[in-house]
Amino acid sequence: MDFTKIDQLQAKLKGMRPLNDTELKRLRDEFMVENTYNSNAIEGSTLTLRETALILQDGITIAEKPLREHLEAIGHKDAFEYIIELASKDTPLTERVIKDIHSLVLMNDAANRGRYRSVSVAILGAATTPPPPYLVVQQLEQLLADYDSMKAGQHMIQAVAEFHLRFEGIHPFIDGNGRTGRLILNLELVKAGMLPINIKFADRRKYYDCFDNSPDMLAQLIADYEVWELERHICIIGE
Repeated sequence: MDFTKIDQLQAKLKGMRPLNDTELKRLRDEFMVENTYNSNAIEGSTLTLRETALILQDGITIAEKPLREHLEAIGHKDAFEYIIELASKDTPLTERVIKDIHSLVLMNDAANRGRYRSVSVAILGAATTPPPPYLVVQQLEQLLADYDSMKAGQHMIQAVAEFHLRFEGIHPFIDGNGRTGRLILNLELVKAGMLPINIKFADRRKYYDCFDNSPDMLAQLIADYEVWELERHICIIGE
């Protein structure tokens, strides 16, 4: 897989004038709203993009939508801001970090946030079954231990794709695994000097298909999104 275009766009972006704090905040806030909408929609939220923006930016309650969906939007926003803070400090990915991200994502579920599942689960339509609960810690620890060699032996996008597929396969939590996993994916991209990506609800079928194929399919999807984000930033700065 060729990531030359991404490397070239990264170099071009770095050579352009930096965004000031106000511009950077505006872009990041826009991304955060869209990312929250798409990530939660993939998991079944009925909030529209406009409703998500009203909740997160204006603090408006959408009368006909469940409180749970409001809290999911707020939790994802808080978790996104948290991963940006972690990335700015180049914080290593650990079990504690994963649990902290999950705690924010699942802010509406005090009993399960930040806690590994204690029951067996099945993912409808998946080719494999997640491990029984007594193997979750062992497999997650092994994944984190393998991650350094994954990063050393291949492009970062390939490494995060492999990590994401394995993380979702372990399915360590009773709920919130997809949202947590996509936030971890973005944390690792930003730490590597790339832009966070927004896996769109409209592309959910393509995203789901990645779980039945090799990590290369997901790596290509991530790469395509990364190119889109880089070109968008370059265009904005150029204007």
